[in-house]
Amino acid sequence: MITVVGAGTGAPVAADVLAGAALVVGGRRHLDTVRLPDGAERVVLGPLAPALDTIAEYVDKELPVVVLASGDPGFFGIVRVLAERFGPRRLDVRPGVSSVAAAFARVGLPWDDAVVVSAHGRELRMAVNVCRARPKVAVLTGPGAGPAELGAALLHHAREPGRVLVVVSAVGSADERVERVTPAEAAARDWGTAVSVVLCLDEARALGPVRTVAGVPARPSRWALAEGEFAHRDSMITKFEVRALALARLGPSLGDLVWDVGAGSGSVAVECARLGAAVVAVEKAADGVERIRANAHAHGVDVDVVHGAAPRVLDGLDDPDAVFVGGGGRELPAVVSACARRARRAVVVAMAALDRVPAAREALTAAGFTCDGVLLQSSRLAPLPGDVTRLAATNPVFLLWGVRTPVPSEGVLQ
Repeated sequence: MITVVGAGTGAPVAADVLAGAALVVGGRRHLDTVRLPDGAERVVLGPLAPALDTIAEYVDKELPVVVLASGDPGFFGIVRVLAERFGPRRLDVRPGVSSVAAAFARVGLPWDDAVVVSAHGRELRMAVNVCRARPKVAVLTGPGAGPAELGAALLHHAREPGRVLVVVSAVGSADERVERVTPAEAAARDWGTAVSVVLCLDEARALGPVRTVAGVPARPSRWALAEGEFAHRDSMITKFEVRALALARLGPSLGDLVWDVGAGSGSVAVECARLGAAVVAVEKAADGVERIRANAHAHGVDVDVVHGAAPRVLDGLDDPDAVFVGGGGRELPAVVSACARRARRAVVVAMAALDRVPAAREALTAAGFTCDGVLLQSSRLAPLPGDVTRLAATNPVFLLWGVRTPVPSEGVLQ
Protein backbone atom coordinates (compact mmCIF):
# COMPACT_ATOMS: atom_id res chain seq x y z
CA MET A 1 0.00 0.00 0.00
CA ILE A 2 1.14 3.53 -0.82
CA THR A 3 -0.06 6.13 1.68
CA VAL A 4 -0.09 9.59 0.12
CA VAL A 5 -0.18 12.38 2.70
CA GLY A 6 -0.93 16.02 1.99
CA ALA A 7 1.37 18.20 4.07
CA GLY A 8 2.82 21.69 4.09
CA THR A 9 -0.29 23.86 4.49
CA GLY A 10 -0.31 24.05 8.27
CA ALA A 11 -1.33 20.61 9.54
CA PRO A 12 1.51 18.36 10.79
CA VAL A 13 1.90 14.80 9.52
CA ALA A 14 0.54 12.43 12.14
CA ALA A 15 3.19 10.12 13.61
CA ASP A 16 1.01 7.04 13.16
CA VAL A 17 0.93 7.61 9.39
CA LEU A 18 4.70 7.11 9.22
CA ALA A 19 4.83 4.23 11.68
CA GLY A 20 6.04 1.06 9.98
CA ALA A 21 6.86 2.72 6.66
CA ALA A 22 9.74 1.06 4.84
CA LEU A 23 10.12 3.93 2.35
CA VAL A 24 9.27 7.62 2.74
CA VAL A 25 9.31 9.78 -0.39
CA GLY A 26 8.83 13.53 -0.57
CA GLY A 27 10.28 16.95 -1.18
CA ARG A 28 13.20 17.93 1.01
CA ARG A 29 11.20 20.50 2.97
CA HIS A 30 8.54 17.90 3.80
CA LEU A 31 11.04 15.22 4.79
CA ASP A 32 12.89 17.66 7.04
CA THR A 33 9.76 18.24 9.13
CA VAL A 34 9.05 14.59 10.02
CA ARG A 35 10.79 11.88 11.99
CA LEU A 36 11.29 8.76 9.92
CA PRO A 37 10.80 5.29 11.43
CA ASP A 38 13.99 3.40 12.24
CA GLY A 39 15.32 1.64 9.17
CA ALA A 40 13.10 3.48 6.69
CA GLU A 41 14.70 4.55 3.42
CA ARG A 42 14.38 8.26 2.55
CA VAL A 43 14.05 9.41 -1.08
CA VAL A 44 14.10 13.12 -1.88
CA LEU A 45 11.91 13.90 -4.86
CA GLY A 46 13.76 15.29 -7.85
CA PRO A 47 13.26 13.66 -11.24
CA LEU A 48 10.07 11.65 -10.87
CA ALA A 49 10.96 8.52 -12.85
CA PRO A 50 13.72 7.23 -10.50
CA ALA A 51 11.48 7.80 -7.46
CA LEU A 52 8.65 5.86 -9.09
CA ASP A 53 11.02 3.01 -9.87
CA THR A 54 12.14 2.90 -6.23
CA ILE A 55 8.52 2.91 -5.07
CA ALA A 56 7.81 0.04 -7.48
CA GLU A 57 10.57 -2.07 -5.87
CA TYR A 58 8.94 -1.69 -2.45
CA VAL A 59 5.42 -2.25 -3.78
CA ASP A 60 6.55 -5.47 -5.49
CA LYS A 61 7.88 -6.66 -2.10
CA GLU A 62 4.59 -5.59 -0.45
CA LEU A 63 6.43 -3.16 1.83
CA PRO A 64 4.59 -0.02 3.04
CA VAL A 65 5.41 3.26 1.31
CA VAL A 66 4.56 6.80 2.42
CA VAL A 67 4.63 9.69 -0.05
CA LEU A 68 4.59 13.23 1.34
CA ALA A 69 3.18 15.92 -0.97
CA SER A 70 1.97 19.49 -0.76
CA GLY A 71 -1.59 20.30 0.24
CA ASP A 72 -4.11 18.13 -1.55
CA PRO A 73 -2.04 15.66 -3.61
CA GLY A 74 -5.11 14.78 -5.70
CA PHE A 75 -5.41 18.35 -6.98
CA PHE A 76 -2.78 18.90 -9.69
CA GLY A 77 -0.58 16.62 -7.58
CA ILE A 78 1.23 13.32 -7.45
CA VAL A 79 -1.88 11.16 -7.02
CA ARG A 80 -2.46 11.17 -10.78
CA VAL A 81 1.02 9.83 -11.54
CA LEU A 82 0.85 7.21 -8.79
CA ALA A 83 -2.60 6.04 -9.85
CA GLU A 84 -1.45 5.71 -13.47
CA ARG A 85 1.61 3.68 -12.45
CA PHE A 86 0.25 1.54 -9.60
CA GLY A 87 -3.54 1.76 -9.84
CA PRO A 88 -5.94 3.68 -7.58
CA ARG A 89 -6.64 0.67 -5.35
CA ARG A 90 -3.07 0.64 -4.07
CA LEU A 91 -3.35 4.23 -2.85
CA ASP A 92 -4.47 5.46 0.56
CA VAL A 93 -4.77 9.22 0.00
CA ARG A 94 -4.98 11.54 3.00
CA PRO A 95 -5.36 15.04 1.61
CA GLY A 96 -4.42 18.26 3.29
CA VAL A 97 -5.71 21.72 2.47
CA SER A 98 -4.74 22.67 -1.08
CA SER A 99 -2.69 25.82 -1.60
CA VAL A 100 -5.55 27.19 -3.70
CA ALA A 101 -8.11 26.70 -0.92
CA ALA A 102 -5.69 28.22 1.59
CA ALA A 103 -5.01 31.23 -0.65
CA PHE A 104 -8.69 32.06 -1.12
CA ALA A 105 -9.25 31.57 2.61
CA ARG A 106 -6.50 34.11 3.33
CA VAL A 107 -8.32 36.77 1.27
CA GLY A 108 -11.79 35.84 2.51
CA LEU A 109 -13.24 34.78 -0.82
CA PRO A 110 -15.18 31.69 -1.93
CA TRP A 111 -13.57 29.82 -4.79
CA ASP A 112 -16.31 27.62 -6.21
CA ASP A 113 -16.48 30.09 -9.10
CA ALA A 114 -12.71 30.33 -9.60
CA VAL A 115 -10.82 28.83 -12.53
CA VAL A 116 -7.62 27.04 -11.51
CA VAL A 117 -4.82 26.73 -14.06
CA SER A 118 -1.40 25.18 -13.62
CA ALA A 119 1.69 26.84 -15.07
CA HIS A 120 4.01 24.41 -13.31
CA GLY A 121 6.03 22.70 -16.02
CA ARG A 122 3.63 24.06 -18.62
CA GLU A 123 3.52 26.92 -21.09
CA LEU A 124 2.63 30.19 -19.33
CA ARG A 125 0.54 31.59 -22.20
CA MET A 126 -2.53 29.50 -21.30
CA ALA A 127 -2.50 30.80 -17.71
CA VAL A 128 -2.13 34.36 -19.01
CA ASN A 129 -5.05 33.98 -21.41
CA VAL A 130 -7.26 32.49 -18.69
CA CYS A 131 -6.37 35.40 -16.38
CA ARG A 132 -7.32 37.86 -19.08
CA ALA A 133 -10.64 36.14 -19.79
CA ARG A 134 -11.89 35.30 -16.29
CA PRO A 135 -12.38 37.55 -13.22
CA LYS A 136 -11.20 35.01 -10.62
CA VAL A 137 -8.26 32.72 -11.39
CA ALA A 138 -5.76 30.77 -9.29
CA VAL A 139 -2.43 30.07 -10.98
CA LEU A 140 -0.19 27.27 -9.71
CA THR A 141 3.29 28.58 -10.43
CA GLY A 142 6.62 27.00 -11.34
CA PRO A 143 10.15 27.89 -12.44
CA GLY A 144 9.95 30.53 -15.18
CA ALA A 145 6.21 30.87 -14.61
CA GLY A 146 5.93 32.81 -11.37
CA PRO A 147 4.39 36.13 -10.28
CA ALA A 148 7.03 38.20 -12.12
CA GLU A 149 6.46 36.48 -15.46
CA LEU A 150 2.67 36.47 -15.02
CA GLY A 151 2.66 40.15 -14.03
CA ALA A 152 4.83 41.11 -17.00
CA ALA A 153 2.54 39.26 -19.41
CA LEU A 154 -0.60 40.84 -17.97
CA LEU A 155 1.03 44.27 -17.90
CA HIS A 156 1.90 43.91 -21.57
CA HIS A 157 -1.74 43.25 -22.45
CA ALA A 158 -3.63 45.29 -19.89
CA ARG A 159 -4.70 48.40 -21.77
CA GLU A 160 -7.25 49.08 -19.05
CA PRO A 161 -6.74 48.63 -15.27
CA GLY A 162 -8.56 45.86 -13.48
CA ARG A 163 -6.47 42.86 -12.43
CA VAL A 164 -4.84 42.51 -9.01
CA LEU A 165 -2.41 39.70 -8.14
CA VAL A 166 -2.46 38.12 -4.70
CA VAL A 167 0.82 36.26 -4.20
CA VAL A 168 0.79 33.62 -1.45
CA SER A 169 4.22 32.30 -0.47
CA ALA A 170 5.26 29.48 1.89
CA VAL A 171 1.60 28.77 2.66
CA GLY A 172 1.01 27.11 6.01
CA SER A 173 4.51 27.78 7.33
CA ALA A 174 5.87 30.29 9.83
CA ASP A 175 7.21 32.27 6.85
CA GLU A 176 3.86 32.52 5.06
CA ARG A 177 3.29 35.81 3.20
CA VAL A 178 0.20 37.13 1.46
CA GLU A 179 0.90 40.16 -0.75
CA ARG A 180 -1.51 42.10 -2.93
CA VAL A 181 0.26 43.73 -5.90
CA THR A 182 -0.43 45.17 -9.32
CA PRO A 183 0.89 43.34 -12.39
CA ALA A 184 3.58 46.05 -12.70
CA GLU A 185 4.69 45.54 -9.10
CA ALA A 186 4.77 41.77 -9.55
CA ALA A 187 6.86 42.09 -12.71
CA ALA A 188 9.46 44.25 -10.96
CA ARG A 189 10.29 41.81 -8.16
CA ASP A 190 12.32 38.67 -7.61
CA TRP A 191 9.91 36.39 -5.76
CA GLY A 192 12.30 33.52 -5.02
CA THR A 193 11.16 29.89 -4.87
CA ALA A 194 8.65 29.93 -2.00
CA VAL A 195 5.58 31.07 -4.00
CA SER A 196 2.71 28.63 -3.52
CA VAL A 197 -0.04 30.14 -5.67
CA VAL A 198 -1.02 33.41 -7.35
CA LEU A 199 -4.59 34.66 -7.44
CA CYS A 200 -5.49 36.93 -10.34
CA LEU A 201 -8.61 38.91 -9.47
CA ASP A 202 -10.89 41.48 -10.98
CA GLU A 203 -11.90 42.75 -7.57
CA ALA A 204 -15.09 44.37 -8.84
CA ARG A 205 -16.31 40.89 -9.85
CA ALA A 206 -14.58 38.76 -7.21
CA LEU A 207 -17.91 37.82 -5.64
CA GLY A 208 -19.75 36.23 -8.53
CA PRO A 209 -23.27 34.78 -8.51
CA VAL A 210 -24.11 31.56 -6.67
CA ARG A 211 -22.84 28.56 -8.61
CA THR A 212 -24.29 25.07 -9.07
CA VAL A 213 -21.27 23.71 -10.97
CA ALA A 214 -17.82 24.67 -9.70
CA GLY A 215 -14.80 25.73 -11.72
CA VAL A 216 -14.83 26.49 -15.43
CA PRO A 217 -18.10 28.25 -16.32
CA ALA A 218 -20.54 26.54 -18.61
CA ARG A 219 -20.44 27.58 -22.24
CA PRO A 220 -23.31 29.91 -23.20
CA SER A 221 -26.49 28.16 -24.24
CA ARG A 222 -26.62 30.15 -27.47
CA TRP A 223 -24.25 31.97 -29.79
CA ALA A 224 -24.42 33.66 -33.20
CA LEU A 225 -26.53 36.26 -31.43
CA ALA A 226 -28.92 38.47 -33.38
CA GLU A 227 -27.53 41.76 -34.61
CA GLY A 228 -30.00 43.59 -32.36
CA GLU A 229 -28.08 42.35 -29.30
CA PHE A 230 -25.13 44.57 -30.24
CA ALA A 231 -24.77 48.29 -30.71
CA HIS A 232 -23.65 48.93 -34.30
CA ARG A 233 -23.55 51.67 -36.91
CA ASP A 234 -25.72 51.54 -40.04
CA SER A 235 -25.95 47.73 -39.96
CA MET A 236 -22.13 47.54 -40.15
CA ILE A 237 -21.95 44.27 -38.26
CA THR A 238 -21.07 40.68 -39.09
CA LYS A 239 -24.43 39.00 -39.64
CA PHE A 240 -25.29 36.12 -37.36
CA GLU A 241 -25.24 33.52 -40.16
CA VAL A 242 -21.66 34.51 -40.99
CA ARG A 243 -20.75 34.68 -37.31
CA ALA A 244 -22.04 31.16 -36.71
CA LEU A 245 -19.71 29.60 -39.29
CA ALA A 246 -16.82 31.89 -38.33
CA LEU A 247 -17.08 30.79 -34.69
CA ALA A 248 -17.14 27.15 -35.76
CA ARG A 249 -13.91 27.61 -37.72
CA LEU A 250 -12.20 29.78 -35.06
CA GLY A 251 -13.01 27.32 -32.26
CA PRO A 252 -12.53 29.80 -29.37
CA SER A 253 -12.20 28.27 -25.91
CA LEU A 254 -10.75 28.94 -22.46
CA GLY A 255 -6.98 29.39 -22.68
CA ASP A 256 -7.05 30.64 -26.29
CA LEU A 257 -6.11 34.10 -27.51
CA VAL A 258 -8.22 35.35 -30.43
CA TRP A 259 -7.75 38.49 -32.50
CA ASP A 260 -10.74 40.25 -34.09
CA VAL A 261 -9.10 42.51 -36.67
CA GLY A 262 -11.23 45.26 -38.18
CA ALA A 263 -13.65 44.53 -35.35
CA GLY A 264 -16.30 47.16 -36.15
CA SER A 265 -18.98 46.56 -33.52
CA GLY A 266 -16.93 43.79 -31.90
CA SER A 267 -19.67 41.18 -32.34
CA VAL A 268 -17.17 38.41 -33.18
CA ALA A 269 -14.86 39.51 -30.36
CA VAL A 270 -17.69 39.45 -27.83
CA GLU A 271 -18.90 36.05 -28.99
CA CYS A 272 -15.40 34.58 -28.71
CA ALA A 273 -15.09 36.03 -25.20
CA ARG A 274 -18.45 34.54 -24.24
CA LEU A 275 -17.07 31.16 -25.32
CA GLY A 276 -14.13 31.60 -22.91
CA ALA A 277 -11.27 32.97 -25.01
CA ALA A 278 -9.08 35.95 -24.24
CA VAL A 279 -9.77 38.44 -27.03
CA VAL A 280 -8.05 41.42 -28.62
CA ALA A 281 -10.27 43.56 -30.85
CA VAL A 282 -8.39 45.81 -33.28
CA GLU A 283 -10.31 48.79 -34.64
CA LYS A 284 -9.08 51.95 -36.39
CA ALA A 285 -12.21 54.11 -35.89
CA ALA A 286 -12.42 55.90 -32.54
CA ASP A 287 -16.20 55.57 -32.35
CA GLY A 288 -15.82 51.87 -33.13
CA VAL A 289 -13.46 51.45 -30.18
CA GLU A 290 -16.05 52.88 -27.79
CA ARG A 291 -18.78 50.76 -29.37
CA ILE A 292 -16.77 47.56 -28.87
CA ARG A 293 -16.14 48.42 -25.22
CA ALA A 294 -19.84 49.11 -24.70
CA ASN A 295 -20.82 45.79 -26.31
CA ALA A 296 -18.29 43.87 -24.21
CA HIS A 297 -19.59 45.52 -21.04
CA ALA A 298 -23.21 44.81 -22.01
CA HIS A 299 -22.43 41.11 -22.40
CA GLY A 300 -20.31 40.89 -19.25
CA VAL A 301 -17.04 39.87 -20.92
CA ASP A 302 -13.49 41.21 -21.12
CA VAL A 303 -12.25 42.36 -24.52
CA ASP A 304 -8.90 44.14 -24.89
CA VAL A 305 -9.57 46.89 -27.46
CA VAL A 306 -6.63 48.22 -29.49
CA HIS A 307 -7.13 51.49 -31.37
CA GLY A 308 -5.10 51.46 -34.56
CA ALA A 309 -4.83 50.27 -38.13
CA ALA A 310 -3.72 46.78 -39.09
CA PRO A 311 -1.28 45.41 -40.01
CA ARG A 312 1.04 47.94 -38.33
CA VAL A 313 -0.68 47.84 -34.92
CA LEU A 314 -0.46 44.04 -34.73
CA ASP A 315 3.28 44.08 -34.06
CA GLY A 316 2.87 44.72 -30.34
CA LEU A 317 0.45 41.85 -29.73
CA ASP A 318 1.20 38.29 -28.64
CA ASP A 319 0.70 35.54 -31.20
CA PRO A 320 -2.94 34.44 -31.31
CA ASP A 321 -4.40 30.96 -31.55
CA ALA A 322 -7.00 32.14 -34.05
CA VAL A 323 -7.80 35.34 -35.96
CA PHE A 324 -10.97 36.75 -37.49
CA VAL A 325 -10.44 39.40 -40.16
CA GLY A 326 -13.46 41.50 -41.04
CA GLY A 327 -13.93 44.43 -43.38
CA GLY A 328 -11.95 44.76 -46.57
CA GLY A 329 -10.16 47.44 -48.51
CA ARG A 330 -6.83 47.51 -50.28
CA GLU A 331 -4.93 46.59 -47.14
CA LEU A 332 -6.77 43.26 -46.77
CA PRO A 333 -4.09 41.01 -48.37
CA ALA A 334 -1.38 42.59 -46.19
CA VAL A 335 -3.55 42.23 -43.08
CA VAL A 336 -4.36 38.58 -43.81
CA SER A 337 -0.69 37.87 -44.51
CA ALA A 338 0.39 39.47 -41.21
CA CYS A 339 -2.24 37.51 -39.29
CA ALA A 340 -1.40 34.25 -41.05
CA ARG A 341 2.28 34.57 -40.09
CA ARG A 342 1.32 34.85 -36.44
CA ALA A 343 -1.71 32.59 -35.94
CA ARG A 344 -1.06 29.25 -34.27
CA ARG A 345 -4.20 27.47 -35.44
CA ALA A 346 -6.65 29.26 -37.74
CA VAL A 347 -7.48 32.44 -39.64
CA VAL A 348 -11.00 33.26 -40.83
CA VAL A 349 -11.63 36.08 -43.31
CA ALA A 350 -15.01 37.60 -44.17
CA MET A 351 -15.25 39.51 -47.47
CA ALA A 352 -18.07 41.19 -49.30
CA ALA A 353 -15.94 41.78 -52.44
CA LEU A 354 -15.22 38.62 -54.40
CA ASP A 355 -12.23 40.34 -56.01
CA ARG A 356 -10.36 40.16 -52.68
CA VAL A 357 -10.66 36.38 -52.36
CA PRO A 358 -7.68 35.24 -54.52
CA ALA A 359 -5.17 37.48 -52.72
CA ALA A 360 -6.50 36.51 -49.28
CA ARG A 361 -6.34 32.84 -50.20
CA GLU A 362 -2.77 33.22 -51.46
CA ALA A 363 -1.78 34.89 -48.20
CA LEU A 364 -3.13 31.95 -46.21
CA THR A 365 -1.61 29.20 -48.34
CA ALA A 366 1.75 31.01 -48.46
CA ALA A 367 1.82 30.90 -44.65
CA GLY A 368 1.31 27.13 -44.61
CA PHE A 369 -2.44 26.99 -44.07
CA THR A 370 -4.83 24.54 -45.65
CA CYS A 371 -7.46 26.81 -47.14
CA ASP A 372 -11.18 26.46 -47.80
CA GLY A 373 -14.15 28.77 -48.14
CA VAL A 374 -17.81 29.25 -48.93
CA LEU A 375 -20.10 31.95 -50.29
CA LEU A 376 -22.87 32.51 -47.74
CA GLN A 377 -26.21 33.67 -49.12
CA SER A 378 -29.19 33.63 -46.79
CA SER A 379 -32.78 34.83 -46.86
CA ARG A 380 -34.60 35.69 -43.66
CA LEU A 381 -38.29 35.59 -42.93
CA ALA A 382 -39.79 39.09 -43.11
CA PRO A 383 -43.39 40.17 -42.54
CA LEU A 384 -45.60 41.67 -45.25
CA PRO A 385 -48.90 43.50 -44.88
CA GLY A 386 -51.84 41.14 -44.70
CA ASP A 387 -50.24 38.81 -42.16
CA VAL A 388 -48.07 37.09 -44.75
CA THR A 389 -44.34 36.48 -44.91
CA ARG A 390 -41.68 36.94 -47.55
CA LEU A 391 -38.00 36.01 -47.81
CA ALA A 392 -35.62 38.97 -47.50
CA ALA A 393 -32.16 38.30 -48.92
CA THR A 394 -29.09 39.43 -46.99
CA ASN A 395 -25.95 40.56 -48.77
CA PRO A 396 -23.74 37.62 -49.82
CA VAL A 397 -20.48 37.23 -47.93
CA PHE A 398 -17.51 35.08 -48.85
CA LEU A 399 -16.01 33.35 -45.82
CA LEU A 400 -12.50 32.02 -46.27
CA TRP A 401 -10.63 30.07 -43.62
CA GLY A 402 -7.19 28.63 -43.23
CA VAL A 403 -6.17 25.90 -40.80
CA ARG A 404 -2.53 25.44 -39.98
CA THR A 405 -1.21 22.03 -40.95
CA PRO A 406 0.31 20.37 -37.88
CA VAL A 407 4.07 19.86 -38.01
CA PRO A 408 4.93 16.15 -37.62
CA SER A 409 6.84 15.31 -34.44
CA GLU A 410 10.40 14.06 -34.84
CA GLY A 411 10.66 10.29 -34.92
CA VAL A 412 6.98 9.76 -35.73
CA LEU A 413 6.31 7.94 -38.97
CA GLN A 414 3.61 9.54 -41.07
